[in-house]
Amino acid sequence: MAHNAVGIDIGGTGIKGALVDVASGKLQSDRVKLPTPAGGEPDDIVRTVQEVLKKLKADKKHPIGVCFPAVVVKGKTLSAANVSKKWIGLEAEALFEKSLDRDITFVNDADAAGYAESLYGAAEKNKGLILMTTLGTGIGSAIIYRGVLVPNAELGHIQLEGVDWETKAAYSAKERENLSWAEWAERLQKYYSTLEALFHPDLFIVGGGVSKEYADFLPLLKLDTPIVPATLRNNAGILGAAAFASGK
Repeated sequence: MAHNAVGIDIGGTGIKGALVDVASGKLQSDRVKLPTPAGGEPDDIVRTVQEVLKKLKADKKHPIGVCFPAVVVKGKTLSAANVSKKWIGLEAEALFEKSLDRDITFVNDADAAGYAESLYGAAEKNKGLILMTTLGTGIGSAIIYRGVLVPNAELGHIQLEGVDWETKAAYSAKERENLSWAEWAERLQKYYSTLEALFHPDLFIVGGGVSKEYADFLPLLKLDTPIVPATLRNNAGILGAAAFASGK
């Protein structure tokens, strides 16, 4: 297992990266962040990642992990959230490997964040069944069991009351409909109660930018499963991508 690795987190608005000590989960460099190119086209994003790596002065001895807002199966992106639809069906891992001239580990962004929380964050000491959800534009999710990731879980798309429930319970729905914390929590209650009934997890972790305001809504939920905010914040994707790349 490599001791240090580079983690790159590609989002709809920003692309950020850092060198990571994967044993401790500590950043070994300043975090570099550049804007995601308008339109989110594959070649433009690859060029921006090249710029991030240049600023990090990452050499070829450091494995690179890249996390991305898409379902990723065998290096191919099967969806695209807040980036160009040209990513759908693209051999993304191969594109990056050819452009960067090195091996790349390419993973879903929620999977990377959830895995990082299981290694270094809110679930570091819990080796049971962990469900992480990220509440943002949609609802991302990750399933980790005894430290092993079950990839590409799309639990935000569970159907409740005849609709894709992330359209009702994502943080974007709260903003769009100007819901109070209590009104939004009612929708979250239905969501997490359903996950609880289906999976009986040992722990829920809630990520996304709104998790900073967890005190306004998590105490309103009545669940048998403990539910806690993510602790790694904006570094979760970087740390998880680096950990995957290192073989940790």
